[in-house]
Amino acid sequence: MRKAVSLFLINCIIWCLAACGHSQNSMGAGEVGLYYLSTSQTKLEMHEYVLQSRNLEEQVQEVLVQLSTVPDKLEYVAPFSLGISVLSHKVQEGKLLLDLSESYKSLKPTTEVLVRAAIVRSFTQLKGIDQVSVTIAGESLHDSLGNVVGSMSADMFIDNPLNTTNNYEKMRLKLYYANEAGDELVGVYKTLYHNSNVPVERLIVEEILSGPGAGFSEVYPTLNSDTKVLNITVKDGICYVNLDKAFLTQVHSVSADVAIYSIVNSLVETKNVSKVQILIEGNTNLTYRETYSLKTVFERNLDIISDDN
Repeated sequence: MRKAVSLFLINCIIWCLAACGHSQNSMGAGEVGLYYLSTSQTKLEMHEYVLQSRNLEEQVQEVLVQLSTVPDKLEYVAPFSLGISVLSHKVQEGKLLLDLSESYKSLKPTTEVLVRAAIVRSFTQLKGIDQVSVTIAGESLHDSLGNVVGSMSADMFIDNPLNTTNNYEKMRLKLYYANEAGDELVGVYKTLYHNSNVPVERLIVEEILSGPGAGFSEVYPTLNSDTKVLNITVKDGICYVNLDKAFLTQVHSVSADVAIYSIVNSLVETKNVSKVQILIEGNTNLTYRETYSLKTVFERNLDIISDDN
């Protein structure tokens, strides 16, 4: 699994280098290529920067500042301007140890991968840093598949001798979020990069849980983003969605209908799913918000959908 995620990073960097049109080998003394996310947060962009410092520690501080600063021209996004704080940093035996704030965990999977790639590709250009290791509030960093991410080097993101980047595919999904009043669903389309080893149904549920994101101004979250997906299976056209108890705690002003059918209607948009059953830690003997028995096998509800975006 870790190999698959690394290969996606490889793909992102290939797009990045193609997009920025510069070669690191052509840079002069003191120049480095710092990596930023595109405004769409779908690829990386490299921008040349001339270091003002000569001491390695000062150079690390300098790059940290650059990768935290919102650019004057909003053509790209600084990795550390996404609500992430650097709690501490240390260079040890050629490795940069970065401890980042808990807010890092709130990044969407595709954004997190790009942020990680931008960090590693930027800092490993400093003479004296060959690898980067990231922790979150002192704990190991995990990727979106739950695997521990160890020390990372630049060559993890640019070498692709097996040409297996097809482990990730670009998908356009129709997802349903709440309207402003919280009493209807609005369908929007999102283009996402999907690991073919992970069920698309899981991707859909995780996207609903994480909310629509900043690019969608007229739709709103429906579910508690702290909810964890325990497992998802599809059998005979029924998608069984097993969530933890955080699902039962509603933090948004939306109706029970909107909350339930944001999952159901989104999943039924796929060709493999016609019905959905929601479980809480494997249990269906529960009633959601005193309205819906979770023993119910839900079907698509068109009556709750307003005009699509």
